[in-house]
Amino acid sequence: MGSVLSVNAQRLVADLEALGQIGRVAAGGLSRTSFSATDTEARNWYFERCAEAGLTVVVDGLGNLIVSSPDVVPETTDRPAVWSGSHIDTVPNGGQFDGALGAIAALECLRRIHEEGIVLERPVRSIVYTDEEGSYAHLLGSSALARGYSLAELEAMNGRDGDRFVDAFTAAGGNLDAATRTKIDPATLHATVELHIEQGPTLENLGHEIGVVTGIVGLGGGSVTFRGRADHAGTTPMLGRKDALVAAGALVVAFPDLAARIGDGAVITSGVISVEPGSANVIPELVHVTVDFRHPDANQLAALEAEIRGAARAIADQYGVDVSIDLEPSIPPAPLNQGIQDLIAAAAAARGLSSSCLPSGAGHDSQNMATLAPTGMIFVPSIDGRSHCPQENTSWIDVENGANVLLDTLIQLAGS
Repeated sequence: MGSVLSVNAQRLVADLEALGQIGRVAAGGLSRTSFSATDTEARNWYFERCAEAGLTVVVDGLGNLIVSSPDVVPETTDRPAVWSGSHIDTVPNGGQFDGALGAIAALECLRRIHEEGIVLERPVRSIVYTDEEGSYAHLLGSSALARGYSLAELEAMNGRDGDRFVDAFTAAGGNLDAATRTKIDPATLHATVELHIEQGPTLENLGHEIGVVTGIVGLGGGSVTFRGRADHAGTTPMLGRKDALVAAGALVVAFPDLAARIGDGAVITSGVISVEPGSANVIPELVHVTVDFRHPDANQLAALEAEIRGAARAIADQYGVDVSIDLEPSIPPAPLNQGIQDLIAAAAAARGLSSSCLPSGAGHDSQNMATLAPTGMIFVPSIDGRSHCPQENTSWIDVENGANVLLDTLIQLAGS
């Protein structure tokens, strides 16, 4: 089953190391948030790698990068394509493998197919998805491909730092009219496959080299805003206050109990809280709380959202403040294609690599792509299970193994 072709491991490692220096911050991690200067620098670096390889790049309306070989046999050019890729944006102070591994490994696979002049039944394309990490919306680029965005939706988006999406997007050269025309026809896709670090400890604990991903967790999120009243911190009695931060704190403290009501698999996180007016001697008037919630079952995900909404309203009533709840449409859980799972497992076995089947507790662009075409994911181990932090790491041999299994899987899918 496995292809005799292999990736150029030295080049793959060099590319990951080079990309891992773009956006490096004093805290030790990487900060390449979408549409920032460092994100633009990384994208330009990626364009240069494509040009060096003689590959062509199309940038769609929302900034997704779609890379092709110009040497595809003419009669196969318009056949549904096989896509592979991930993202190169990061969380603040994040690691160098999350997203980057899948994006650069997909490019390396396409380079090897192009270099060797391999003729396949359908095109293989390498993809970089925009804003996977949700600086402005969960899985922004792939959501646009799968369902599209209206101008009103784009204009309503605010970033984690409070900036407007439309301002950041246009400043980076984006065109809003084109952004509303990003949705693609599923008939143009044959299949998609994404290589990713596990971001958890399962493979390392098992001593296995490849993860065959069975499905991806559903996720929702957005913000809850409490509005109270600003008053003097010293002269306003405790019982007379409308403290928005006290209400927000009560909601965050309630998260573990809310998740426990739903049961195993439910998680809720708040990673950003902003307070206005932001003075030590003024009672907080306005507090924004980000909310990220996840569950592998669609019904339970909806129940978890209902718990969060109900708790926010009850807490607002309890503390005499107003509340507004602004949650994005949830991205449903995505079972991954069994046929592609079988191809991945067979490719691993053909290369003498041990593998396990496991679900993903993290969200990925593949769950959007799975609504368009048969989709699979390959995991490689994360050292100590760490991710979204400077300590995120994966061994270079695991990087090479994962890329070779990806290459074999892509050739199988595109050759039939």
